Amino acid sequence: MKKDYIFHIDSLRYKNAPQSRYVLIKGWAFRNDGKPFDLAVVIDGKAMPATAETIDRPDVSKQLKGKTNGEGIGFSLYVPLSVPEITTLALQANCAGQSDDLLDRKKSQLDKIMDTLPFDYQLEIYLQDVNKGRTNAVGWLLSLDGTALSLSVVDSQGREPKTDKQFVVRKDLVEAGIVDEDHQTCGFNLSFDSEPHTQYYLRVSGPDGHTDLPMAHPKQSRISLVRSYLGAMSQENVRKAMDYLKENGVRQFMTRLKYGPNPNAVNYDEWRLSKLPNEQTLKAQRETQFEHTPKISIIVAAFNTPVPYLKDMIDTVRDQSYTNWQLCIADGSTDDTVQNYVRDHYGSEEKIVLKRLAENYGIAGNMNEAMKMADGDFIALYDHDDTLTPDALFEFVKAYNEDPSLEVFYSDEDKMNSDATKYFQPNFKPDFNIDLLCSNNYICHFFMVKKSIIDQVGMFRKEYDGAQDYDFILRCCEAAGPEHIHHVPKVLYHWRTHEQSTSSNPESKMYAFDAGTRAVQAHYDRMHIKAVASKSDWLGWYRTKYILQSHPLISIIIPNKDHTDDLDRCIQSIEKKSAYKNYEYIIVENNSTDPATFDYYHQLEASNPKAHVVYWQAAFNYSALNNFGAAHAKGDYFLLLNNDTELINSDCLEEMLGYCMREDVGAVGARLLYPDDTVQHAGVIIGIGGIAGHTFIGLEKDDPGYFNYAMSARDYSAVTAACMLVKRSVYEEVGGFNEQLAVAFNDVDFCLKIREAGYLIVYDPYAQLYHYESKSRGMEDTPEKVQRFNNEIKTIENRWHDILEKGDPCYNPNLTLERSDFSLKK
Repeated sequence: MKKDYIFHIDSLRYKNAPQSRYVLIKGWAFRNDGKPFDLAVVIDGKAMPATAETIDRPDVSKQLKGKTNGEGIGFSLYVPLSVPEITTLALQANCAGQSDDLLDRKKSQLDKIMDTLPFDYQLEIYLQDVNKGRTNAVGWLLSLDGTALSLSVVDSQGREPKTDKQFVVRKDLVEAGIVDEDHQTCGFNLSFDSEPHTQYYLRVSGPDGHTDLPMAHPKQSRISLVRSYLGAMSQENVRKAMDYLKENGVRQFMTRLKYGPNPNAVNYDEWRLSKLPNEQTLKAQRETQFEHTPKISIIVAAFNTPVPYLKDMIDTVRDQSYTNWQLCIADGSTDDTVQNYVRDHYGSEEKIVLKRLAENYGIAGNMNEAMKMADGDFIALYDHDDTLTPDALFEFVKAYNEDPSLEVFYSDEDKMNSDATKYFQPNFKPDFNIDLLCSNNYICHFFMVKKSIIDQVGMFRKEYDGAQDYDFILRCCEAAGPEHIHHVPKVLYHWRTHEQSTSSNPESKMYAFDAGTRAVQAHYDRMHIKAVASKSDWLGWYRTKYILQSHPLISIIIPNKDHTDDLDRCIQSIEKKSAYKNYEYIIVENNSTDPATFDYYHQLEASNPKAHVVYWQAAFNYSALNNFGAAHAKGDYFLLLNNDTELINSDCLEEMLGYCMREDVGAVGARLLYPDDTVQHAGVIIGIGGIAGHTFIGLEKDDPGYFNYAMSARDYSAVTAACMLVKRSVYEEVGGFNEQLAVAFNDVDFCLKIREAGYLIVYDPYAQLYHYESKSRGMEDTPEKVQRFNNEIKTIENRWHDILEKGDPCYNPNLTLERSDFSLKK
């Protein structure tokens, strides 16, 4: 078989510590006839079970001169060991009845590579920018015995260069079986000052001392594309790669390597500059005579704030075009630097008030001390190392004058690097979205609330330190009510990133995420909602599980024409997988022509007492079909379901029902995947593609998308009726589906009617199904169908003109309507 294939072993790792023993083999192999390899790890003469990962290797395609594009030829094999010592190791390739050893190691060779350290680690990326004097090292580190470890960088003399650290979640290691979920925050990204031709080491320190591990360009990367990317790098590419890695994190960096840059991406720095108010605009703002000129008290808790950050923070308040403000700084620092600087540079300014605290009362306590100094009509929250745009207060006051009933305000925001020379990761938010707020503190910055609301709900609470603003915002929003909360869709706040900031290094404050969970749970308890909040797979994002107080009948309404194989797969997935059992099927038969279809109906009704077939005699009209099915349904909830769907998770119905049983919710949509595990539906945005479109189409299943929206429960203006759970009472209240919309946009119209009636539409990412995409409907390929489609567009345009013109409140006007990925509008 040797003549028929080419292979390479990139790395062999033999871990033999008392706490962890395993073998990890990575490489690639390609057979000239294209047949797949069956790889087996043989240890001491016995084939061992392995966790195998197939990897695309486009970097190898050049070596193979176009014989393959590299898809699927890479491999990673992880074998846990149960014995304290192994004597032989082989990697066998089997194909078409032939076998050969790709790797063969004896004990003496294994002893040389054996790793007995009490921790596990891997260096995966090592980027050195000689011109900039900066290096990035990316990898992971895991303590094997639970001992707390610290990580630093040193040179050969033991000197530690200035280093920025990020620690990140590594779901890939969990999936590979290398790390359990309790220890998934084991990834690191180190950015440090470096000199050319100097050897640097990872220093892993524990209670018993430290171990220095030499760093160099690693021979093997977790993602093979990194290797090919590094090999082709110029110094300019290295610089760009380092900047991108620092600003966007490891996950987005890996995605960028895999898929390349977004050809539609807008340069955010350029876009931001084009939106900044010029001097003429600021002058006009300063001269504006508002009817209402509330005093805004901006509160800050300072703690050992670096002077450059302190200066920027204060000066961007002093530069505001709206002038009726007060800056209240509570200083809990360990020295007098902050106090002395403010006194020396701003001591004569009455608007700037500073109180030197006798001690550090913690984040919540210090913020409360700042709030006690405030005498404004509104209170605005401000971090000690961040900055504002010069029109931030003006935009809030302008909105207040347009509607004086408003009590809570928030804006969009972005991040900036430590020296404020680059701005990135803009967070363009929706209007008030309670389910998104329970998934993540998306409101965050810039936040302003009427003082009377604080008098009602109280100040910051120390027991939520780390998430004290999250708890505070939730309480303020509850008191104000959705109709009194206003979102200004402009970036008015810049969140500074540096090693100690949560924005740059969320893992630096892990306790904050426990506090965030408790803040969401406290919200549910106050609102008398039976639900349990927990941390999700992404730090700073939370999951809600509702506790069902009853188990009402769900009528699953499925229109069908022939295609009984699709229908049967749909029904069988529910029968076999669903943990929720109180349901019935209403199959709405619509002009099937295959006699076998009716045989199937008779067998289904005879064998399954939950199944009922009703017969629609007229032409296809999706709206009429669902209304007809609803008229025959007995349930208190209707699950509108396409026949070409398949349940994935067993708690899918319970997930959707938990949200739908809330009084404020009218309908709930699910996360639908194509058969190739990419996203087909994760909510609907009004205006995308002209009328409406699904979000995140084609996104990889495990990619959470823009600010984790694809994997966060949140409210949308619409969801697809391919899988939609709706209250019977709400269905009847809004008159069901509009039968003028026979094919297109009927679910959009239906959802907008529900929203108009005062109910929420919730997207639940934890209810997941496959959607095999409308096999049973024809193309719009005749003049009659095209005319009908155009008429349906006109119906939507006429009925929902306002939202189409003003924009979807669950989206953001700064984001594109040309694509579904929440990218910036050009």
